[in-house]
Amino acid sequence: MNRSNKPYVVGKEFGRRDRQIQTLKKSALKGQTNFLHIPFNRPFFSGNELEFIQQAIKNSKLSGDGIFTKRCHDLLESVLGVSRVLLTTSCTHALEMAALLLDIKPGDEVIVPSFTFPSTVNAFVLRGARPVFIDIRADTLNLDEKLLERLITPRTRGILVVHYAGVGCEMDAILEVADRHGLPVIEDSAHGLFGKYKGKYLGTFGCLATLSFHETKNFTCGEGGALLINDPRYIERAEIIREKGTNRSRFFRGELEKYTWVDVGSSYLPSDILAAFLYAQLEAREMIQSQRKRVWEYYFEHLKSWARNSGVQVPYVPTYCEQSYYMFYLLLPSLEERQAMIAHLKARQISSVFHYLPLHLSIMGRRFGGREDDCPVTAHISDRVLRLPFYNDLTEADQARVIDAIRDFK
Repeated sequence: MNRSNKPYVVGKEFGRRDRQIQTLKKSALKGQTNFLHIPFNRPFFSGNELEFIQQAIKNSKLSGDGIFTKRCHDLLESVLGVSRVLLTTSCTHALEMAALLLDIKPGDEVIVPSFTFPSTVNAFVLRGARPVFIDIRADTLNLDEKLLERLITPRTRGILVVHYAGVGCEMDAILEVADRHGLPVIEDSAHGLFGKYKGKYLGTFGCLATLSFHETKNFTCGEGGALLINDPRYIERAEIIREKGTNRSRFFRGELEKYTWVDVGSSYLPSDILAAFLYAQLEAREMIQSQRKRVWEYYFEHLKSWARNSGVQVPYVPTYCEQSYYMFYLLLPSLEERQAMIAHLKARQISSVFHYLPLHLSIMGRRFGGREDDCPVTAHISDRVLRLPFYNDLTEADQARVIDAIRDFK
């Protein structure tokens, strides 16, 4: 019996586990309670990953920018309609490339939500920038666009938006402010691939955007990311930065007789083996998104009445947003109840987690001047948010267990 977090392939393995679950549930009715543990996340195989990896090995091109890297680039560029996509070793590295492309320097300021992962801001702090933390909306948990203009100073060099849970920020208002002040917008769309705002894909609004292919994301290669370039002016330099500061990409295209060091840069190319794994997932994007939509909607339909009666908030998705189905969370009434719920679910062999701690109140955030009253909504939300188990092959039987346990919470 498999009690690990190992990924399962669609087909026989998935069916066998489902039968195991059903057997255990029948046993429980007879007085036994040894249910399978429900993890918070489990990586998913769409079916062709191993075949494509074998092809990559046979191609004798295991380093970056092999055939599968190019296939990922072409697919994402075609579907999203962006000028250029460059796979990276992580979303963090894609953000670092964005900071380099925008020539962020010591003393510059970037506006960033306090409610995000440290990578969002670290990439710019590494270039010497000072983060200016903005609070979030209480409904979508995205940055509050109404607070944006008052945070802009002569030192502001960029606005970082994070599409939390794959629900789009208010991009019309954000871009209007940014355009008026001549500021670039960078989208951290780690949660947002294939989500839309008013019919347009997330990651296609700012001059630059970043994606994550970490194992917790909808599409994964274990660790990976991508830089989306919507402004063609950045394409050539992005290729240079990604290739250790050399013009090697032009050399490989036959545009130069030799390549040399021409700019700052680092090694941001993922192995083509990782790209092969990722391409199998991107190729199965419709199936994967359909499964995740099923999981999200099952939680929503079976928890919305309980939540309303219990003073708990479920995710809010504006009618003009098409979410990516990245996660499902609850906002409990207080920190104490959130922590008690986590312990309650753990006792039922169900893993659940809280999410971001406010960056402005972190050790680093306070070093940059963060104060207790800077982002009150962020602080309040951070104490209450609880993420439920969410992965592609999460069965309705397991979801029913999670929901029953939540309803039993006193």
